[in-house]
Amino acid sequence: MIDPKLLDDLAKRLSASVPTGLQSLQQDLQKNLRSSLESSLSQLDLVTREQFDIQCAVLSRTREKLEMLDQQVRDLEKALAGEGGKQPQP
Repeated sequence: MIDPKLLDDLAKRLSASVPTGLQSLQQDLQKNLRSSLESSLSQLDLVTREQFDIQCAVLSRTREKLEMLDQQVRDLEKALAGEGGKQPQP
């Protein structure tokens, strides 16, 4: 799910920002931060970039079909209005 290298890098950057007085605890802090990050991120409802891109493509196709159907409904309403002389109520 989440790249362990990314978690390690983030934990290193966070532990590096700790004040100099606590730098001696940097390795322990880094391990604890990584563990906390991993735990917190695993609880989130995340998807991969590939899954996200697939859903975007599906949404785009659905939107195109909806616009096409909307245009067909407008055309049919115009045709009915031309035949009956009165436009249907929405």
